[in-house]
Parts: sequence; structure tokens; C-alpha cells
Amino acid sequence: MQSALSQSSAVAGPGARAAGGTEQTAQFITFTIGAEEYGIDIMVVREIKGWAETTPIPKAPQHMRGVINLRGVIVPIFDLRARFGMGLTEASRMHVVIIVDAGARTVGLLVDTVSDIIAVEPAAVRPVPDLDLAAEDNLLQGLVPLDDRMVTLVSLDGLFRNTAAVEAATAAAAATASLAA
Repeated sequence: MQSALSQSSAVAGPGARAAGGTEQTAQFITFTIGAEEYGIDIMVVREIKGWAETTPIPKAPQHMRGVINLRGVIVPIFDLRARFGMGLTEASRMHVVIIVDAGARTVGLLVDTVSDIIAVEPAAVRPVPDLDLAAEDNLLQGLVPLDDRMVTLVSLDGLFRNTAAVEAATAAAAATASLAA
């Protein structure tokens, strides 16, 4: 998976400027969940890996699939399909985990596929329509129209606003891992 990302990293998505554009151009990795395409800032992405089974954490929210040991770091894996209220992902070898730095934590995002890398001018990002959601339910940061498709930009701050659950699950997993060692 990483090699596919490396090979496509020099290519911007259709309708986007080349990566050598202005300094304000932002790059996003796009991914799919079902038929919808989403994006996250490329600067927070550490790596992309294929799906591997996780170790479940008792009493974790439904969208937290469990944890993995990534080269000695305990990483919680979040099912974005479930987090977006679309049901649990029936994960297979075809699914992908995007490892990201979400603030001071490293987390994994379970998605269907990684699609592209796009370069976007700030003026091209449209606001998300007002959905009368509470601040803690605002998981999106903008919309990017590209030719014949729309990319929805995901807010990592919105996804992980409730840091207590993430930190508790990561601490519990680390404690379990140290007992097993």
C-alpha cells in the first residue's frame, strides 16, 4: 500500500492544480467509504496499511474497532463508516487503515479504499451546509467540488473532540500489552 501511495504522490487529482502551485495550496489524501469520497490533510498522514485484525477494547464505542501494535506503538483503530453513522464496516483484506497524527495521538482510520492525492487552493474549499449539529457532531471541515465529483474534507479535530475515550482506550491497550510481555 505504501508503494502505491508513493507512486501517486506526485500526481494531483483531476481538476486540481499541480503540486508545484502556490504555497497556500493544500494537499489531501482522498479515500472512499461506500460511494462517497472524503479527504484528510496529507500532512497528518504517517502511513497507509492494509487491514489487519485488531485487539478489541472492552466498553469502547462501537466505532472504535480495537488497537494494533504498530512497531511498539499501541494505535487505536476507528471505523469511519461507523463513526459517520453508516453501520460497521465488514472489514476484509481489501480495506485500508490510514495512520494519522491526531494532535498528540497516533490513530488509525479504517476506510474502504485510498483514492488519490489532490492539491486544492483554499478558495476552492466550500463551507459545509449548516446542519444544525452540536459542535461535537461536526465531523467535516469543507467540501471540494472537482469536475464530476465532490470530496468531503474530514475534520480530525471533530472526529476526536472527545479525547477522553481515545486516551482511555489507548492507555488500557498499553497496559494490556505490557502485561502480556
